[in-house]
Amino acid sequence: MKVIVLGAGVIGVTSAHALARHGHEVVVVDRQPGPALETSYANAGEVSFGYCSPWAAPGIPAKAAKWLFMEHAPLILRPKPDMAMMRWLLQMLANCNPASYAMNKSRMLRIANYSRLALAILRAETGIRYDEAMHGTLQLFRTQAQLAASAKDVEALKRDGIPFEVLDREGCVRTEPALNHVRERFVGGLLTPSDETGDCLLFTRALCSLTETLGVRYSWNTRVNGLYLERGSIAGVATDQGTFPADAVVVAMGSESPLLLERYGIRLPVYPVKGYSLTLPIRDQSRAPISTVMDETYKIAITRLGDRIRVGGMAEISGYNLTLEPARKRTLLHSVMDLFPGGDGENAFFWSGLRPMTPDGTPVIGATSISGLYLNTGHGTLGWTMSCGSARLIADIVSGRPTEIDASDLSIGRYC
Repeated sequence: MKVIVLGAGVIGVTSAHALARHGHEVVVVDRQPGPALETSYANAGEVSFGYCSPWAAPGIPAKAAKWLFMEHAPLILRPKPDMAMMRWLLQMLANCNPASYAMNKSRMLRIANYSRLALAILRAETGIRYDEAMHGTLQLFRTQAQLAASAKDVEALKRDGIPFEVLDREGCVRTEPALNHVRERFVGGLLTPSDETGDCLLFTRALCSLTETLGVRYSWNTRVNGLYLERGSIAGVATDQGTFPADAVVVAMGSESPLLLERYGIRLPVYPVKGYSLTLPIRDQSRAPISTVMDETYKIAITRLGDRIRVGGMAEISGYNLTLEPARKRTLLHSVMDLFPGGDGENAFFWSGLRPMTPDGTPVIGATSISGLYLNTGHGTLGWTMSCGSARLIADIVSGRPTEIDASDLSIGRYC
């Protein structure tokens, strides 16, 4: 089949790779001049197969109310007269209960564990390099209350067979020796040793080059104007560079996906949640992390990427807005310098991106009501983590093959 993939972030490029491996003729369309130049560009760098939790969790509404008054709040809400924002917030609140949280977390872990295997296969087959490391994620708890609250995550990890280890202060220091300098700042942690780290931009660029050797074609600097339908089925994609004929279309446009789909009667509950990152050169190895440390207080990930530290986090709900807010930079610097002052904060690169979030935290992967139209979007903070597994799923679905894991509850149908 002729398949068009809309979007050349990590989700779009991994999808193109998986589809090409299935023998399809693939064209990727993107408005940027190259791959991974939007949300995939400078994300937190963590490939967190074990650290997968929905933002919609019991107690979040109460916590959010407190965060509104914190200087270094992990969640920033800027309400506006936007019905899509209001609907998304209400749906998210509806998922903030124990039953929904358990179901959504189980779905996310299912995809993430599958993606872990898929990434390992891809790495073994291609030898792809991207400043990767396999030392796990340490979720760091500054208070006893945070440590106690992690019990629900431990139960979910047990149910899904994800390796983990609950650590005291000494265990955290053994895992991340640089924390010995600031041991009074935390009480314990939760280690998920199967987690990895890597530069998503380097990965996506390298995979893009590999897909070209498989015959995948890329149309850069190309804006999508709409879908071309014949008798209610996909026939192609209309762009500012002309119409591309297709038998199938995979929408992997991140936060832009619902803006395209709403014209065709498909209401996709994906909304942009802005995240920020800093990239710091390392000036003192003894005070820098080995892998990823998740600062639970500020919901900020501090990740080692070769000779750099990537600091990423926060959730700002403010629409399609990429403004770099100085206050958010101060929060990122505060977290990393409080724990790992080995980075050069004066020469940090400050960035923001729009994460495509669903209200239940699980991505939308599968067919739609329009024949030939498929979705692989809504991965939120975990696009890099779930990319390889999501790509294999959508390639199997488009090809009409049985999927290797249950995908019946991942499509847009779960919202209908």
